[in-house]
Amino acid sequence: MVNEAALLESKTLRDSVLERTDVLDRVKALSLLPDGMHVTTAMVAAYFQVGVKAIRSLVVDHRAELKTNGYRVLTGSELSSFKELSGIQSHTASLAIFSRRAVLNVAMLLRDSEVARQVRVYLLDMEYLARTRPVDNPVHADGTSLDDRIDQRITHILGKTVVPMFNALIETSGEHRRELIALRAGVQTVERRLRQHHARLQRLESHREDRPLAGVMAAIDAMNGREFEEYVAELLRREGCTSVVVRGGNGDRGVDITGLTADGRTMVVQCKRFAPYLSVTSPDIQKFIGAAKVLHTSEVALFVATCPFTRDALNIATDGGITAVHRGMLEEWSAGAALAVLG
Repeated sequence: MVNEAALLESKTLRDSVLERTDVLDRVKALSLLPDGMHVTTAMVAAYFQVGVKAIRSLVVDHRAELKTNGYRVLTGSELSSFKELSGIQSHTASLAIFSRRAVLNVAMLLRDSEVARQVRVYLLDMEYLARTRPVDNPVHADGTSLDDRIDQRITHILGKTVVPMFNALIETSGEHRRELIALRAGVQTVERRLRQHHARLQRLESHREDRPLAGVMAAIDAMNGREFEEYVAELLRREGCTSVVVRGGNGDRGVDITGLTADGRTMVVQCKRFAPYLSVTSPDIQKFIGAAKVLHTSEVALFVATCPFTRDALNIATDGGITAVHRGMLEEWSAGAALAVLG
């Protein structure tokens, strides 16, 4: 996947994603002028949490590119008409305005802004998902896909043919009875996992229909802390996890959710519903490692967040055996992708 810093250096790459202005509001709400289409220099600076001088300096360095994408300086009669149509009050002789596309352009050029960095990260996450999302599986007249039919056929053969064959061999074999019993157990495990896989696919398909990808993160951002924990619990159940209990609040011993993975491993989860332009930091991970590994002695530990993780936080998570589920991964998981650590 392309690193977000590449957007700072490549105009070609910036041009290829300039239509994704929706990303601005996914990271942080962008306030617009009364015309609903433009923002001023001061409003751009407020969005990116930098000084007005930083935006003006960036305009000087990249004026031609920004003008191509909707940056304009209004003067004279054009300014008067804009004031009248938009209803803004301004006594200056000129007014610089940015379109949403120009604001996104700024996000891909502004180096010293954490909000701009998060826009770049989220933008490339979305582009990566769009490129790697699998094509639809052909569906037959009876509503089942080719993969569904293959899974069902294999399961049928294992359950109705292979396992009974092992039963017959075990009854008539003395010397290799133990090996045959072990092989039968292996086949039965494969059969059980195929059934779980088929059930999971059915749940995923219905999830996609009920909740389109485009609105998932907006819906998550609108949740309160408890609703987010319950939502993550449902994702875990969709993955076949059992005994899933939401424990957020007092007495949770440092974790929000406990349960068992589909194959019986103990699991704990921490949920953080942070603003998308913030980051999970190393102290957050260090605290969770203590709860997950010392207090709960869990085999699987997930830290699920609605924002990115700092590099130090990711390194500590890896060293401590914590699976960090960042905003982009959460969106992909919500859209139906399996979380590998739970498989």
